[in-house]
Amino acid sequence: MKLEFLGAAHEVTGSCHYVKLGDVHLLVDCGMEQGADLYENQEIPVNPAEIDYVLVTHAHIDHSGLLPLIYSHGFRGKIYATRATMELCNIMLKDSAHIQMFEAEWKNRKAQRAGKPLVEPMYNMDDAIGVLEHFIPCEYGEIITLCPEVSIRFTDAGHLLGSSSIEIWGTEKEEKVKLLFSGDIGHGNKPLIRDPQYVRGADYVIVESTYGDRLHKNPPDYAVELASVCRETFARGGNLVIPAFSVGRTQEMLYFFRKIKTEGLLPECPDFEVYIDSPLAVEATNVFHKNVRECFDQEALDLVRKGKNPIRFPGLKVAVTSDESKMINFIEEPKVIISASGMCEAGRIRHHLKHNLWRSDSTILFVGYQVPGTLGNLLLGGAREVKLFGESIEVHAQIKNLAGISGHADQQHLLEWVRAVGDTPKRVFVVHGEDQVCDAFAALITKELGLPATAPYSGDIYNLATNVCIAQGSRERKVQKAKEGRVSTVFTRLLAAAERLLALIRKSEGRPNKELGRLADQINSMCDKWEE
Repeated sequence: MKLEFLGAAHEVTGSCHYVKLGDVHLLVDCGMEQGADLYENQEIPVNPAEIDYVLVTHAHIDHSGLLPLIYSHGFRGKIYATRATMELCNIMLKDSAHIQMFEAEWKNRKAQRAGKPLVEPMYNMDDAIGVLEHFIPCEYGEIITLCPEVSIRFTDAGHLLGSSSIEIWGTEKEEKVKLLFSGDIGHGNKPLIRDPQYVRGADYVIVESTYGDRLHKNPPDYAVELASVCRETFARGGNLVIPAFSVGRTQEMLYFFRKIKTEGLLPECPDFEVYIDSPLAVEATNVFHKNVRECFDQEALDLVRKGKNPIRFPGLKVAVTSDESKMINFIEEPKVIISASGMCEAGRIRHHLKHNLWRSDSTILFVGYQVPGTLGNLLLGGAREVKLFGESIEVHAQIKNLAGISGHADQQHLLEWVRAVGDTPKRVFVVHGEDQVCDAFAALITKELGLPATAPYSGDIYNLATNVCIAQGSRERKVQKAKEGRVSTVFTRLLAAAERLLALIRKSEGRPNKELGRLADQINSMCDKWEE
């Protein structure tokens, strides 16, 4: 039995962990990297066609975004996630596929003009739709037996609608082991969703550390803070532009704006309009409405029982089509624009930045974590000029950060979460944090809780029976290059199909000779045709 770290090791994004228990191969998360890529991630150590199960902690793309890619390479196993996570992945993975295809089309137009080779998207819509058919919805607190060797349970992590920590009970021969993956842990007291739940007991704990080096201040009244920013911006005659993740953060912003409206916190401009410019955010908001009973906190449930919608109010507008999106910038009255992506790396937010960054009367308000190397991080860092759509844009708008608002637990809350597990862990693995933060938080766990803690690198492999590292990944940082989209060629897809066929053949050992002979004849016939 072994555990290998593939992604989000000494980095914040690209979460992916491989677990082998006997003959069972499973992944916990299969996420896409976003922003700067510091270390070379290891490939999944087995053919994707041999992966039996994937367990998804939550729907954010840095935890789920490569599921269509492994599907395109032959994965046909089962994917377990909470019902809300499954519903959010249904829209987010399709949206990701659309972005991959759009960017490939854009690059190919440039490549054709320059006489360069064409590229293919990392994956396409067929891959996203195909992998979605392999999801199996789960309920919080239910122990699920995947096979004789593996059982699992999902517990609310309080980070996002449907987000989870995952317990895995595994058996290999006479050895038993329990792993606990934290997923992304919420900081509590968030609007709409419940606080994170603690889990007791585990042999190994894999914990995130996004904010493992800092303490959140006592949270202000975010509605009051937002009203203040609106007041200042509208008085100048400008727009308030909020880059926000379509899933989670956008709905929180709507909750606060509803409060501003219903409590009269902005009497100077009671009829101001709020535009959601993200088809994905609109769909995600509908998913929130469908998961009230399972995921909402008590305050939100009380509003619902009183017949009040927690995230709807007069003056809320949505833009779905591209024409509706473009029209927003022709509206002269000061307004709020909430658009994705939250780190400004893609999506419609880049168009709104182009129209507002140069305006000294407008405000760009960040309400979430910005990975180093992203456009959002550069703007927060004081960049005076950025490039958008090939054009240099001077930054004259007010750049602000809504301090304290976060989807992640801070250092103290993370420590409390690990402490609640008890003194059973043989080792705590610290992942999903910036390079130095992972090491520092691991050291803090050992100092404060007396538990052995390690910050692994991509490629590190641990024997879970002996608690020994049996292979080390690279500790060398990558040489950073200009960011380019990851592409895959048609030939790569062909190789993946061949590997899937080989995996199928290996799994067929022991079947009736007649069936095996028929499959062999079909393969040989296909080969004969291609050789002709």
